[in-house]
Amino acid sequence: MHSISRGLTRISFLRAKPHQLSRSLSTTTSIPQHEPVDEEFSPGYNPKLYYPAQPGEILADHYRLLVKIGWGSGSTVWLARDVARHVLTFIRNCGHGSHSKPLFEPPALKILNNNNPKGADHERRIEEHIAEQTPSHRGRPVIRSYLESFELAGPISKHICLAYEPSREPLWLYQRRFEGDRFTLPMVKAYILIILAGLDYLHSVCKVVHTGEYIHLAPMIINLIQLLSDLKLDNILITFEYENILPRFVKEQEEAQSMQCKTDPETVRVIYRCHNNFGPLDPSGLGNIYPQITDFGAATLLGTGGDDGAVQLGTRPIQPDYYRAPEVILGCGWSYSADIWNLGVMIWNILEGTELFTQVQDAEGTYLPEAHLAQMIALLGPPPKKLLVMSESMAQVDEWSPAITDERGKIFKNNREYFGGPFFDEEGNFFYNDLIPARKLEDAVPSLEASDKEAFLSFIKQMLTWLPEERKTARELMEHPFLND
Repeated sequence: MHSISRGLTRISFLRAKPHQLSRSLSTTTSIPQHEPVDEEFSPGYNPKLYYPAQPGEILADHYRLLVKIGWGSGSTVWLARDVARHVLTFIRNCGHGSHSKPLFEPPALKILNNNNPKGADHERRIEEHIAEQTPSHRGRPVIRSYLESFELAGPISKHICLAYEPSREPLWLYQRRFEGDRFTLPMVKAYILIILAGLDYLHSVCKVVHTGEYIHLAPMIINLIQLLSDLKLDNILITFEYENILPRFVKEQEEAQSMQCKTDPETVRVIYRCHNNFGPLDPSGLGNIYPQITDFGAATLLGTGGDDGAVQLGTRPIQPDYYRAPEVILGCGWSYSADIWNLGVMIWNILEGTELFTQVQDAEGTYLPEAHLAQMIALLGPPPKKLLVMSESMAQVDEWSPAITDERGKIFKNNREYFGGPFFDEEGNFFYNDLIPARKLEDAVPSLEASDKEAFLSFIKQMLTWLPEERKTARELMEHPFLND
């Protein structure tokens, strides 16, 4: 817990400018049929895949649904009241001489879609594995894993439901509450330190890579998860500043007269508008807030192989386009260090509110690996010969089994078919020199003063390296002077 304490100490004095982030509940229950709402914005949306949850519905005999507080391409999230536990709390608290702490904490129920049962079970098993490891590790509180799981019978097939302790909001939304939509530098340092503690727990204790493989997924789902999962601001949630905020929100929802909704004409499924505004931040409690890593649907548990106990490498495509590590594009195999690259790129979102790598997609949103590599060359210099030799060697032996099929039905048997390599000739010359922009890493952090910039660049260059083995581990990075000044 020492690392989290260090991080929280850094932010205990900070103040934020609170403002409303979403619509309040309305007495108007009807949403116009032509107006898309929440999960209908998801790519490839299919209403038959979602569980038809409704307020007041009882799940698993003891969870009463209150209000939808989240949604995505593969699930909806509902705040619920644990009826059985609430009754038990009432009895205990009303007993003679009883001064026990209330047991009731309204959970957040993540109801997974029915189209990927293997992927849903994988997410459940990974989080179960994480929860079974060392609870005293300083990074364990940074990892959000489910408290209970159960299955629901839907109209078409079953849905897995995972119960979590609720979080306030994702980090990107929290960031919008501050002046200029930017965190202060002390906040940035504190949150990076805390996230690194979580990654240290995942890597050194759990042997889990957050940015994992897609071996379980149907063709359409591969594309969606690459868009919507992995280590990025969407998957970093923040805790509540005070315990009384959530009960107050629950009371408001229970007293509300109605929820905005519409009915899908094909499935008759009612789609409710998400209400996830827990109210303005209480500035006096900002020091109690810390980030948590969530969403392990694409995480991978890496084993060891051979007599030397070396960690086995993943070979299939991972990571959203903007966060993709060079060894993934080049097919060299990836490990825990892919998460370190991922976080290094994500730091630009936290610090500058922008992407480090721009224009890695065309106008239609198609990924351009050659453009991405060109930007890496501009910022980091040309790749070492060692990496290119590894890429060529892996290309001779690496065949995916089973092959990957994308949403258009195209089949990919190996990394080069998927990403379109090779990108370098036998001498290591890049085929697309005309794409290399005139950029420098030093110019990519305009918000920092000269002294802070020097320390930051020293830190980030230990994360963004061509060779995965040259990246520092999460534990090593936590000791860097940039985070401890």
